[in-house]
Amino acid sequence: MFQYLSYLSVDHKFLSFLRLFDSIMFRSMAAMITALLFSLIVGNKIIILLYKKGMRDIVRDYGNIGVSDKNGTPVMGGLIIISSLVFSILLWSNLRSTFVLLSLSAILWYGYIGALDDIKKVKYRNSDKGMKQLTKIILQGIFALVIALIFYLKETTPFPDGLVSNMTIPFIKGNFFIDLGWFYIPFATFTMLAISNAVNFADGLDGLVIVPSIVTGIVYGVFAYIIGNIKFSEYLLFNYTPGTGELTIIMSALFGAGLGFLWYNCYPATVFMGDTGSMAIGGLLGVTVLATKQELIFLIAGGIFVAEAASVLIQEKIGINWLGKRIFFRAPLHHTFQFRGISETKIVQRFWIVSIILAMISLISIKVR
Repeated sequence: MFQYLSYLSVDHKFLSFLRLFDSIMFRSMAAMITALLFSLIVGNKIIILLYKKGMRDIVRDYGNIGVSDKNGTPVMGGLIIISSLVFSILLWSNLRSTFVLLSLSAILWYGYIGALDDIKKVKYRNSDKGMKQLTKIILQGIFALVIALIFYLKETTPFPDGLVSNMTIPFIKGNFFIDLGWFYIPFATFTMLAISNAVNFADGLDGLVIVPSIVTGIVYGVFAYIIGNIKFSEYLLFNYTPGTGELTIIMSALFGAGLGFLWYNCYPATVFMGDTGSMAIGGLLGVTVLATKQELIFLIAGGIFVAEAASVLIQEKIGINWLGKRIFFRAPLHHTFQFRGISETKIVQRFWIVSIILAMISLISIKVR
């Protein structure tokens, strides 16, 4: 919204300072601060409202893993993240950008799916009685398919000619990519589904999801800025895609909203983000990954989420369904470490450290090409 103020500087020299609102870097910093302050201001009000409405968590029984102290903690704290993100994006982003509109849509759509899931769990007072898995996948898949079609079809794609179906291969010298052709549609759909669910699987310990989310967001914010800048993209051998710089602003807003949420979510948590928050973040990251065409980098930058999701799939599909036994003590992976007696705070902080290391490796790929 504020970007439109920059147009006033064209005809009125005394308003030349308004050109700041056209700067990606300025708007990114402003979006981060706005989201942070907004989340801190409204966070406590939302937590009190959730508590009064009876939106309190009912945790699973993990046997010898102590979780009874988490019973009754307000859930759906993802509303803090969503409201902060949306408010900041509306203020500081170019609302005519396809990337911005799709990002907003992903936050709201996936957040809505997560909210329905959280409400059902609270209603039936059982964390295993949320939305049916198939229903959830269908609702996620519909949006993912729409995103894939928008990005692929010539009439709607925001990508330049020749880049639509490309998949970039990291760490290889030069601008090396694979043209997926029509296969881009199922690939993009799967990518959206995989990322949104991977973030959701990682949710389970105080502060575990939010820090890797904002660290991954920083990585993709950097990629978005480079790819959306014609000089930097040419120098660093990336395919220039106009408009992706707006995603830097959105990732900055995610950073601010995430820090604000962590204020309430750090151990011992005052509120849980629930599926409302993890789904919204996963959907937003999914769109950003596809928009920057850095899908394979997510295997590194989002390595924490990939490992958590893989542990669930290996446990359920290979271990329980095929072999008839558990491969891990518990899944997702963070519960295995709990089962082995490692404290919650130590697990979370170590996951943060690993996430930061993976982010640095991902950023190295920018130059090692």
